[in-house]
Amino acid sequence: MKQILTLLFIATLGITAAEAQDYKFADVDKSPADIVYYPLNITKDKAPDSKPLIKIVYSRPNKNGRPIFGVLEQFGKVWRSGANEATEIRFFETVKIGDTMVESGTYSLFTIPEKDKWTVIINSGTDKWGAFFYDQAKDVARVEVPVKSSPKVIEAFSITFTDRADGANLIMGWDQTVVEVPVLFKW
Repeated sequence: MKQILTLLFIATLGITAAEAQDYKFADVDKSPADIVYYPLNITKDKAPDSKPLIKIVYSRPNKNGRPIFGVLEQFGKVWRSGANEATEIRFFETVKIGDTMVESGTYSLFTIPEKDKWTVIINSGTDKWGAFFYDQAKDVARVEVPVKSSPKVIEAFSITFTDRADGANLIMGWDQTVVEVPVLFKW
């Protein structure tokens, strides 16, 4: 009986010590990560054969009263299209961007903002912080798209999709700037 009580006491000490451990978790990021799919809400579709065509993982910096394009994100410089790690885009089937066929796979999405147009870049280099290690030799596709003005301020950098007859428009917006990138599935 003494042995059982001793084992029970030791086990209780072990459980208490494990519960008292101080874990160090990172603070919530100022630019939280987000995921957007095309078709939108495909992950909520209960049909067994439904699957996404595009998945984008990106971080969403806030405007916080700052001037964005031309100041925070300088014109003519490669940008990671978000914050933190370079934005990641995954195509689940071959797509056409501009005049270029892009095979299914995972890529980085970079942009070069200008006042009246953006160059949108699909690049095979992945899992890199920011655009510090951007390598133009790894570009898979480049397309220039015009800048549109948003009637209201977009506080957090945002990405979404709209439908089109031959595919989807990838929409990126921040502050009062919006660009649309045609991604074709049918050509």
